Amino acid sequence: MNQQFSVQVSIPVPEHLIIIEKTELKRLQDAELHGQWWSMKDLEDRTGRKAVWLKENVLSRFRKDLDVDNGGFVYYPKVKGETYVFHAEKMNDFLDKYFSVIFNKG
Repeated sequence: MNQQFSVQVSIPVPEHLIIIEKTELKRLQDAELHGQWWSMKDLEDRTGRKAVWLKENVLSRFRKDLDVDNGGFVYYPKVKGETYVFHAEKMNDFLDKYFSVIFNKG
């Protein structure tokens, strides 16, 4: 015979913590990137990859899609002294969406 017990447990949440739904967390994370621009250093920090790797494996391979000159969301330097500029929210979404493609170079 299977026995079941129904219990009610109270778990205190420390004052410095809150509980939120995953959908709300996602909304807050998305809002953090909304309207933000990244530098190459920001992209390195977010991905844990160096600029050389990012240029070779992402920026060169996907330039046709990423370049602002083609309607994308990455500004590629045109003259010496200019730097890359990334639309943070769109770049983040791109990296999530194409993660497996980026790492499967076949």
